[in-house]
Amino acid sequence: MLDTKWKGKSVVVLRHPLINPLAFGALLQYLYTGRLDIGVEHVSDCERLAKQCQLWDLLGDLEAKCEKVSEFVASKPGTCVKVLTIEPPPADPRLRADMALLADCALPPELRGDLGELPFPCPDSFNSCPDVCFQVAGCSFLCHKAFFCGRSDYFRALLDDHFRENEEPAASGGPPAVTLQGISPDIFTHVLYYMYSDHTELPPETAYDVLSVADMYLLPGLKRLCGRSLAQLLDEDSVVGVWRVAKLFRLARLEDQCTEYMAKVIEKLVEREDFVDAVREEAAAVAARQETDSIPLVDDIRFHVASTVQTYSAIEEAQQRLRALEDLLVSIGLDC
Repeated sequence: MLDTKWKGKSVVVLRHPLINPLAFGALLQYLYTGRLDIGVEHVSDCERLAKQCQLWDLLGDLEAKCEKVSEFVASKPGTCVKVLTIEPPPADPRLRADMALLADCALPPELRGDLGELPFPCPDSFNSCPDVCFQVAGCSFLCHKAFFCGRSDYFRALLDDHFRENEEPAASGGPPAVTLQGISPDIFTHVLYYMYSDHTELPPETAYDVLSVADMYLLPGLKRLCGRSLAQLLDEDSVVGVWRVAKLFRLARLEDQCTEYMAKVIEKLVEREDFVDAVREEAAAVAARQETDSIPLVDDIRFHVASTVQTYSAIEEAQQRLRALEDLLVSIGLDC
């Protein structure tokens, strides 16, 4: 309909007498969020719209929910149910996949090589009705302001004209173009999929670059995804560097994972210069630190060493790790 009868229209008036505005609003809620709240007196109107729009998943969910409500009411005499609610399961794969289709459409043709077969005949002929074009290093991403403004204060300010990196006039009737600086098309693709589907496949080797951009674009959820990816890199050589990144970008979960790993290999870490430097810097960062004040990094490692002790045989091993840490502190003149 958007490509035929309603094409080019900014306002569409639905006059059919069987279209219930409340049911139509609930239908839109379901399409965008996977959730539906509707008064029980309007459920039949929702079912009619679901059939008309060929939303078979919604129709099945409505029928299953109505059956459960009927069973509940029958088992609880006097109970009155006024609102029927359908909630998506956590990390609903259907909603994520549906939203990811919009990200597929937003990709420039030159970046679609790895997508495989899309669920429509030709990506270029499918109109997702974009209203903004992000220009990234010569690549055009045809996107939707609602997603970017709704998820990022940075893009809300950018697109609301509080500040612009570089806006260009629309080309041949297309959406207005905004040029983004300091980001590559590959990295922006990760941002794109996160914006639409709350998920992106993020290999650890890419996570550092995406993390920096996620911080700039004010996307805490994407930062957490980067943290999960970086956690896969932890080993004796990388743990201090990853810990520094976690502190810099305030990724508390990743920071805790790093100190937990440090506790496991502390006997080897005390011989590494990067770890010694990290301890010294932590001590220096404590404002007005007295001689016996604690050091956060050391405290966290001690906590994780102690938390692993569950049997008598583990006590000696934990004490050995703690001695290695204490010996290091003494050797660099720290008492805490």
